[in-house]
Amino acid sequence: MKPAPGWYPDPHAPHLERRWDGTAWTEHRRIPEAPGGRARTVALVTAAAVLVAAIVTGAVLLGDDGGDPGTRTGSSAAPSALSPDDGGPAPSASVSASEPSADDPDIVEDQLNGVTFPLLDGWVRPKNVSQDDVVMTTSGIHDCPGEGSVCRHGLVISRTVTATDETSPELLAEEDILDAAEDAFEEDALDQSPYGGIESHTVLKSGPVAVAGRAGYYVRWRVTTGKGPGGYVQSLVFPSTVGTGAPIVVRYVFEAGDGAPPPADMDRITKGIRAVGGADPGGGVGNSVGPIPRPAADRAPPAGAG
Repeated sequence: MKPAPGWYPDPHAPHLERRWDGTAWTEHRRIPEAPGGRARTVALVTAAAVLVAAIVTGAVLLGDDGGDPGTRTGSSAAPSALSPDDGGPAPSASVSASEPSADDPDIVEDQLNGVTFPLLDGWVRPKNVSQDDVVMTTSGIHDCPGEGSVCRHGLVISRTVTATDETSPELLAEEDILDAAEDAFEEDALDQSPYGGIESHTVLKSGPVAVAGRAGYYVRWRVTTGKGPGGYVQSLVFPSTVGTGAPIVVRYVFEAGDGAPPPADMDRITKGIRAVGGADPGGGVGNSVGPIPRPAADRAPPAGAG
């Protein structure tokens, strides 16, 4: 189900709006309208500058978070099987990933997937992040333990599952976790290894989880890397609260070691995910709202079926 045509926050430049034609992003951008706002011509000039910067550097370097080129958390590898087929930004999450709620500045709203995320202490809306669909990051940056660039201690990514007809949260989470780990800790888009690559992993947790009143599933790994203390990665999948209920995959990428967020933040964020405008009780590990959907081939045939 496609979002309606209109102006939405630009996934690569949150301070601008970009035109969605109902099927794909256009090249039209503008500064959000506000009393005393700038003229449209200024918005177009600004958008052109953003496009030039993106082409030259491979990343949009806007905002005031230190202005460091190439700022990243984990790698910006090629899109996984859960990304759009054309490798472009997934409009469902990136359109609204960094927008605050009008009613609560302590949450981040994913408008088109119909959910909000709690903005915990030590977490901020994304700035100077080259990856698509980032909902929030830890504050501050640091030198990567491996090659080039700079890293962050943690990030949360929200995407709509679009490249498969599979709907089982369990199967989708188990499929996505390897891609999530490789995207975070293997080579980046510049063929550098900020963490020295993945040497091994351990499955820490997996199981059903209630998310925004929906039955989901999660898988969490502890990753050992060639450089640095390694980290944690989690894939969480649950049905969207809007439209056709297409699955949403939320990736958590946490470094380990000093300054990194505790893995318990994954559970706290999951428990705090809410439906937009809803009063549902959230969820979390240990809560359940129903069985996890299974593929038809795994279901028992009806009585009397021959």
